[in-house]
Amino acid sequence: MTTPHTLASSDATALLGVYARVGPMFVAGEGSELIAEDGTRYLDFVAGIAVNALGYNSPVFRDAVLRALDSGLVHVSNLYRTEPGERLAAELTRTVGGQAFFCNSGAEANEGAFKFARKWSGKTEIVAFSGSFHGRLFASLAATDRPDYRRPFEPLLAGVQIVPLDDRDAAAHAITDRTAAVIIEPVQGEGGVRPVSARFLAFLRELCDERKCALIFDEVQCGLGRTGTLFAAEQTGVVPDMYTLAKPLGGGLPMGAVLVNDQIAEALAPGDHATTFGGGPFVASVALDVVRAIADPDFLAAVRAKGARLGVALGGLATRRARVREARGRGLIWGLELNEAATPVVAAARERRLLVLTAGPTVIRIVPPLTVTTDELERGVAILDEVLA
Repeated sequence: MTTPHTLASSDATALLGVYARVGPMFVAGEGSELIAEDGTRYLDFVAGIAVNALGYNSPVFRDAVLRALDSGLVHVSNLYRTEPGERLAAELTRTVGGQAFFCNSGAEANEGAFKFARKWSGKTEIVAFSGSFHGRLFASLAATDRPDYRRPFEPLLAGVQIVPLDDRDAAAHAITDRTAAVIIEPVQGEGGVRPVSARFLAFLRELCDERKCALIFDEVQCGLGRTGTLFAAEQTGVVPDMYTLAKPLGGGLPMGAVLVNDQIAEALAPGDHATTFGGGPFVASVALDVVRAIADPDFLAAVRAKGARLGVALGGLATRRARVREARGRGLIWGLELNEAATPVVAAARERRLLVLTAGPTVIRIVPPLTVTTDELERGVAILDEVLA
């Protein structure tokens, strides 16, 4: 491990202060652990906010990067064909059909999906749900149920409604013949780690078919193996018109995608949308190896098995500790709903060398690398148990 250059006191203040960074300076990572500049190791149940699905210093990721560099192609723009992006698109659509558009982030993926829905439908309105988080750009922020995030930047995109989650009457009233798209996370992440019932998703599918609008599943955080299947929606039996993906897609490199069905794809023409960097040969080549590793049936079975054990352990913790109201989740995305603010508990866990994060004011979010071991899961739960005692 190389020694980092000594930082000047002004270096940190050169960054725009839109993040309240905490904890030590991290300089390296290995497996499910981050390593601070003093050599202290932290068990990481944040994984770059569900990005580092294969953990740190993964041989799959490292070898993919080296092979991609050997090609000499990092960027050529989307004016020309390159093999990695086309192969990645084929891999992602192999089971769900349709076509793929690549971009750089989850917010960009959702913005693109809204545009595609408007072009296909000829309509303008968008419906989202309470507890949603879809990004920080103008349309995606308008569809995000965080009034404090939206307020300083209003007016945002007009024609966006946020209705109560799992309320059929409210959804039926909001989704009309003017609706272009309905967007929902099959498992809400930032909104408190809330799995949405298959019945409600199926109801939305029926409504969207009836009102001729696009159903978008935002799987930016819950997709690509996080719940134990490649797409979280697979476990519900409900098929959307579009998936939006990002976080783990590039293995830590910036990468997002919109998967659209054939009907929407046919409505789009050259010039309708664009990106300079999206799907470039370097990041697409790495993403292809990451997706193939995650999509392996044995890998996904291991995620399901570890997720089941984690769920049992967290359920036991919730039973023992009065400060915990509920444990909920699926696969390796879990939330502990507390009877108090979550931030002090996150800080106390960090003092004990466990990294977790919040999902709203009272929820601890647990999203470890998908490669986490059962021993590491047990160690993490034991630390949380100690903190909540």
